[in-house]
Amino acid sequence: MVETIRRVYESYGFDALDTPFIEYAEVLGKFLPDQDRPNEGVFSFKDDDGQWLSLRYDLTAPLARYVAENLQNLPRPFRRYQIGTNFRNEKPGPGRFREFIQCDADTVGSASPSADAEMLMMFGDVLEAVGLKRSEYAVKVNNRKLLDGVLDAAGLNVEGSDDARRRRGIVLRAIDKLDRLGPSGVRALLGAGRKDESGDFTTGAELTSDQAERVLAFVASGGEKSAGRQLASLEEAVRGSRIGEEGFLELRDIVTTLEACGAGDLIVIDPGIVRGLDYYTGTVFEAQLSIPVRNAEGESVVFGSVGGGGRYDDLVARFTGQRVPAVGFSIGVSRLASALRAAEATAAPLVVVLVLDKKDAGAAFRRASELRAAGLRAEPYVGDSGMKAQLKYADRRGVAVAVIEGDDERARGEITLKDLALGAELAKSVENRADWVKDRAAQQSVPRAKLVESVRAMLARKT
Repeated sequence: MVETIRRVYESYGFDALDTPFIEYAEVLGKFLPDQDRPNEGVFSFKDDDGQWLSLRYDLTAPLARYVAENLQNLPRPFRRYQIGTNFRNEKPGPGRFREFIQCDADTVGSASPSADAEMLMMFGDVLEAVGLKRSEYAVKVNNRKLLDGVLDAAGLNVEGSDDARRRRGIVLRAIDKLDRLGPSGVRALLGAGRKDESGDFTTGAELTSDQAERVLAFVASGGEKSAGRQLASLEEAVRGSRIGEEGFLELRDIVTTLEACGAGDLIVIDPGIVRGLDYYTGTVFEAQLSIPVRNAEGESVVFGSVGGGGRYDDLVARFTGQRVPAVGFSIGVSRLASALRAAEATAAPLVVVLVLDKKDAGAAFRRASELRAAGLRAEPYVGDSGMKAQLKYADRRGVAVAVIEGDDERARGEITLKDLALGAELAKSVENRADWVKDRAAQQSVPRAKLVESVRAMLARKT
């Protein structure tokens, strides 16, 4: 997956760059959304001189430091990609890791919306290069200036005092939790605050009820499949706000460029997308899978974002005082791989050929090779255990079909196939062993010459 993504980035003319995974803590800055956690989600420690060092939590903050140090010698725009490991001090969960790989691409030095549009097109190309179809994901796009325009129209001057900016940050983090907390939870965070299940209290943005409802109404205003109609709705929502109208024009220009490139169907405009990192200044976007993903209990769950990015025009200015426009995105490789593994039917079903006698192991290898030559996913058992343990191994691997060829089958010129998934289901329903032996729907003997077509038929029955 990493090499596939690398090839796409390089095909767009991006060059590789590596930055250290340890940086001075002040260089990385405090941009993570989980501000209520120790170290604000960052692993940090002191060196022998008493200076705070941190493991990088993304690849963008180190890039900003690199650009600031080398600004005079870099081409403008500067186009780079980086593939590396990051670390976050957060609670692990499905698709969430404390150590994970990201693949980033960034264009630094261009304020043109065409740079944003190119990022979106490359984002889509990456997702399809790793095996997703256009119908299996959605790239949702917004502009933070639109939300600033709504807050401005509601009476919260986001470009005003430190308190106003602090409240804006709380609003952004609250909206970013909409999928997890729902409207009521976000409404609480927009107001006085919210106590979670553990009893911990999170301070809210202290918006009035009218301001909170305007924000929620704006966030819920997405859903239009037509970008034109969605843009018209957004234009009306921010009319009269300078910053809001600026965000609308940027988003409109991106849509125009994508449509001119024949990629108008790539994105969905969604006012609920804000991204959690605080350094974004304009366009924000993320990719969400539309294929069903199941958790450990077999329940279908919403996996959420597998990558995203946006425009961060002020990040380099932290070091130089000079505003350097930039836009980029990141693919969460660890998270995407986890989602694809958990998705239904993303991997071809596996067939295992059992080995009942080590002296006949070569026959099992030949059967497996025959199945693979026919385009099926198959492996011979290479362990040292007996038949019962081999079947247990197959169950743990999630094997679809077990192929058995012992002395009895060989004498008859047959092979036995076991549909392991169906067998497990039938075993739950039979009353006793006699019923199970009598009803052998999950097991059948087939002529040796019909191995491939019989396995195909058994696999087809599973779909």
